[in-house]
Amino acid sequence: MLLKAVFFLFLSFSSLSQAESLGYQTLSPAQPTQNKDKIEVIEFFWYGCPHCYHFEPVLEKWLKTKPANVEFIRQPAIFSSLWGKHAKAYFVAEALGVVDKVHADFFDAIQNKKQKLTSEDQLAKFFVAHGVDEAKFREAFNSFLVDSKMRQAKAMAPRYGITGVPAIIINGKYKTNGPLAKSQENMIKVMNQLIEQETQAK
Repeated sequence: MLLKAVFFLFLSFSSLSQAESLGYQTLSPAQPTQNKDKIEVIEFFWYGCPHCYHFEPVLEKWLKTKPANVEFIRQPAIFSSLWGKHAKAYFVAEALGVVDKVHADFFDAIQNKKQKLTSEDQLAKFFVAHGVDEAKFREAFNSFLVDSKMRQAKAMAPRYGITGVPAIIINGKYKTNGPLAKSQENMIKVMNQLIEQETQAK
């Protein structure tokens, strides 16, 4: 019985080592996806993370040619109060339908212009400068929808075993990041390989 347990432990370790040598980890247990008809790709990020900032152009290039069967989801990670304030800005943009308009500029404002953008008033000024009505911004900022997304977001990183960003989850089953893939460009290659693998499995 002991030998059998040791054998299965060895198999599990070998499988884990093989996955990591290919630039990813297998999630155990696998997590459910929002749409079973699509291959779900989740990006965990933080606006204050320089690695996320440098990954953004690489990711944007991929988004222009991503497979039609892929559903891409941006997911702000929340590991502190500051991360939470930036996450809230993203969820407000999402609620207002202006992510495409403000996402890259918000990264630029934090990373290059060193703006704080943490208070409601600071964020209101930023959103208004991007064509958003101030009243609509404040309504979204204080909405039940955004509050719900914030509460959900706090549980998301632990659920997927995320300890740093940027990190990518493929179809609830696999995780890759810079250290695993060895480079941000290789993260895209690993992601594409796993998407293809999951597509064929369907």
